Amino acid sequence: MLKSSIHKPSRRTFVKGLGLLALAGPAGATRAAQRRDVVVVTSYPDEVVSRFEAAFEKAYPDWRLRIVWHMPYDALPTLRHPSPEGVDVYWTPSPPNFAILKREGLLRKLDIDRSGLPGRIGNTLIDDPDGYYTATETAAYGFAVNLAYLKAHELPEPTDWMDLADPRYAGHIALPNPGKVGFAPPMADIPLQAYGWEKGWAMWSAATANSSLVNAGGTFVSDELSSGRHGIGPSIDFFVAAAIAKGAPLRFIYPKHGGVHSGQVAIMAAAHNLDGARAFVSFLQSDAGQKLVTHPDVRKLPVRPSVYAGLDAGYHNPFVAAEAGGYEYDGERTRGRLPLIAALFDTVLAQPRDKLTALWPKARATSGERGEQARQLLSTVPVSEADANRPDWQQAFANRRDDAKAEAVAAALEQQWASEVNARLARASQLLEQA
Repeated sequence: MLKSSIHKPSRRTFVKGLGLLALAGPAGATRAAQRRDVVVVTSYPDEVVSRFEAAFEKAYPDWRLRIVWHMPYDALPTLRHPSPEGVDVYWTPSPPNFAILKREGLLRKLDIDRSGLPGRIGNTLIDDPDGYYTATETAAYGFAVNLAYLKAHELPEPTDWMDLADPRYAGHIALPNPGKVGFAPPMADIPLQAYGWEKGWAMWSAATANSSLVNAGGTFVSDELSSGRHGIGPSIDFFVAAAIAKGAPLRFIYPKHGGVHSGQVAIMAAAHNLDGARAFVSFLQSDAGQKLVTHPDVRKLPVRPSVYAGLDAGYHNPFVAAEAGGYEYDGERTRGRLPLIAALFDTVLAQPRDKLTALWPKARATSGERGEQARQLLSTVPVSEADANRPDWQQAFANRRDDAKAEAVAAALEQQWASEVNARLARASQLLEQA
């Protein structure tokens, strides 16, 4: 059985990978021989997978899940070149991987009943419009806050992304770096759509100056706030819900301009067990499967709207929020530029963060033409929105991990951006000294 370097399979699932026939004895072998494996590649941790596994096998006793763990960044080689046993289903929260697999013709068009599933939340498509993959759960972006911390520092709760640029929050924010944290690139893109390219990057520049950067996963943001080192942390709701369930003194705030990050599922074009694959995908989107999404061990948002009727009134319903205009973000429209945005954020904001932190207070305090010029220099990124939408640039950043030519193009662009931003920061510093 294949394993990733992060999630280790449980003993029970590992035995399935080895084959139950050799372990079950004559009677057990007969029963096991009547069941067929459904091979599923996923990055979900065992505490999540085991719940779906047990419920699925109870509902569909003819099928038995065989789990192969791979994180999104190392799953594509296995999906492109599966073992002789094959892969039937891919199930993970990594929309870019599904788009790649669809483009390469490795997915089978879904022919299952998806009635009652709108396939979108507000302006964000969570299902493939051509029917090759479909969402099984979603999570929403927003702000984790430590209310006691905010009260002690006499700070208001943030209500939207622009609040992060408020100088009152300087030193109080733990900000995940989109260049290092996997869930963060869409988070960076939400304000770029909401406020516009120039205004959005200006907000991120000031917000970065206000922040300490987190270069690891979402749980580290919750740790920063729980420890009292910071009071605000942009994150995804399920990371924070997990921390709250363990006793963290946190609250999650959904901003006016929201966005979602979805987990999706697809059937591989070369699936060996097509009927079992269809059964598993159908189960994930059924009432029973969608109710499991809300279990405390999973803590996600169902994609079947009818399931919310049975939940507590305080459980966030993104479909209701979308009706009030809370989810205008169109993730499909700008998905191709997310790897470029991640690299741009890391190069022009994260790496020179110390300089931004030193210059922004001076720029705010400086009036007149020099102060205005300095603020403009600090706010401007060396890439236009038109260039960020160039297909050749997007492909270079999307493929740099596996393609030496793409890496060369991406690295050269990063070097150019770094040179330009350093020159702008130096000029801003000079203006402020003169003022």
